[in-house]
Amino acid sequence: MSEAADKLSTTALARALDIPLQQLFVTLRDYGWIERRGDNWLLTPKGEYEGGSYRNSKRFGRYIVWPEKLVEHPMLSAIESSQRMTAASLRRFFPGVHARSINRALAEIGLQQHSILGWELTDLGQAWGGQQAESENNGTFYVTWPHEIVDHPVVQRELSRLLPVHAPSAEAGDDGTAPGEVDLFAGAAVAPLAGLDGHQLKSSLQRQVCDWLYLAQLVHAHHRALPCEEALYADFYLPQGHVYIDCWDDEVAGGDLSARLRRREYYRDLGLKAIEVNKGDGERLDEVLGRGLLAFGIRC
Repeated sequence: MSEAADKLSTTALARALDIPLQQLFVTLRDYGWIERRGDNWLLTPKGEYEGGSYRNSKRFGRYIVWPEKLVEHPMLSAIESSQRMTAASLRRFFPGVHARSINRALAEIGLQQHSILGWELTDLGQAWGGQQAESENNGTFYVTWPHEIVDHPVVQRELSRLLPVHAPSAEAGDDGTAPGEVDLFAGAAVAPLAGLDGHQLKSSLQRQVCDWLYLAQLVHAHHRALPCEEALYADFYLPQGHVYIDCWDDEVAGGDLSARLRRREYYRDLGLKAIEVNKGDGERLDEVLGRGLLAFGIRC
């Protein structure tokens, strides 16, 4: 699609500034030039003042374009793309994902590994620009990354699927972005009910729990029968510690709700170890599952 010589899409502007696209999205949002409304990025009055406007396309719909002169804008040209990033700072680009989950995801890819010293860089991680660092406070190891890691397609894919809100992935123009632009808060283009370990799950909450357990390197079964004659099945079962985990979504069918209540009774009557994860717990699984499992003697 052709563009006027003096107008750049957000993707083209990021390329001209030589900074990661995700960093530019966050910067424009933080500056108050754009805002998120539902599934769309919209210009604010401040963004319009800076020359932002909309372009319409029959194929790609409406998206935001910027004056080419913004490449020289002092606020944008001053962005330090050389600043190193940590798992904690990556949270800014993947809101709602805990730093511990980000570290585990990067380890699952093979970029780092956990040891008694902390997070240690692997050869693959070094090839991707990672650098080993040591905390001045307690001496623990951690890894820093170049800003470009945010736009790496593998990192995008693996971290985006951990986002607590699983919106359908947008085709070009569906949410106001130009072709090639990545929606900062959209979910990854993957089967929404397939866990990282291949488990086929019934809800996004189950998938979040399944992925959390997998990244924590905890062996777990899905849809595991309880030790009783009645046909009752827990959402997850950890043979280490014999812990059952159930996900209580907001919308549960009548028959499923009855079965879940029966399971709760069996857990109590048989003295089984059980953890319930509610719909609102999706963004704090480290707290709910981490503390819950620790109470049963499982460290993760």
